[in-house]
Amino acid sequence: MRPIRNATMGRIVSARRPGSIEIFYMLSDPIVYIVEDDATVRRSLERLLSRANLTTVSYPTAKAFLAAAPTLDFGCVLLDIGLPGMDGLAVQARLIELGIILTIIIITGRGDVPTAVRAMKAGAIDFFEKPFADDALLNAIRRALTKNTVAAHAVGADQAARRIAALSPREREVLDRLVSGRSNKIIADELGLSIRTIEAHRARMMAHLGVRQLAEAVALAVVATLAGR
Repeated sequence: MRPIRNATMGRIVSARRPGSIEIFYMLSDPIVYIVEDDATVRRSLERLLSRANLTTVSYPTAKAFLAAAPTLDFGCVLLDIGLPGMDGLAVQARLIELGIILTIIIITGRGDVPTAVRAMKAGAIDFFEKPFADDALLNAIRRALTKNTVAAHAVGADQAARRIAALSPREREVLDRLVSGRSNKIIADELGLSIRTIEAHRARMMAHLGVRQLAEAVALAVVATLAGR
C-alpha cells in the first residue's frame, strides 16, 4: 500500500498485511516553517523558536517554500505577506490549489492590515505586525500546533466574540474602520471627531480587548466575524 500523507497530520505511513488491521504511524514532531525574505528577521525568528524548543525550517523565497511544500510534515507556517516576486497571499492561494493544508500565521509590515485581513479570511489563523511581541507570537504558534485545531478555533471564536461584544458602540465603530484599513485621520473625518479623540477611543478599545498591538485587535474582529458571531 502506498504511504498516505497529509500536511495537517504529519507524515503518516500505513502498512497492512492480508487479513490484518491497517495501522498508521506518525513519524514527525510539529515543525514551524518560516517563509521570510529578510535574513535578519528570519534569523531572529529562528533564535526565538529555538529557545522555545520548537523545530524550524526556513525558506528565503516563496519559490523555495512551494517547491518543498508537497513533502512537508505537520506544522505551521510563519508567512511574510510582503515576499518579493510572489506575495504571501499568492503563496496561500497556491497551497490551497495544491491541496496542502498547513496552518498559517501571517507576518506583515506596518500599514498592511487590509492584506492581512484578506489572508485571515482565506484561512490564516492569526497575523502579526512587525515588530511583534515574542510572547504573543509564541502563543499563536502553540495554538496553531495544537492537536485539536477545530475545537481550539471554536473556543477562540467564542472568546473573540464575547470580547468584541463588550466594546462600546463608538469603540466598535473605530475597530470596524481599522479592520478595513482606514487611518486615524480618515476615521476622524468619517465620524466627525478629532484625531486625538479617535486615538483615545482606539486606546480604550485595545485596553478593553486586552491587546497591545492593533494587529491583535484586528485578528480578534476577523475571527469573530468569520465565526458568524
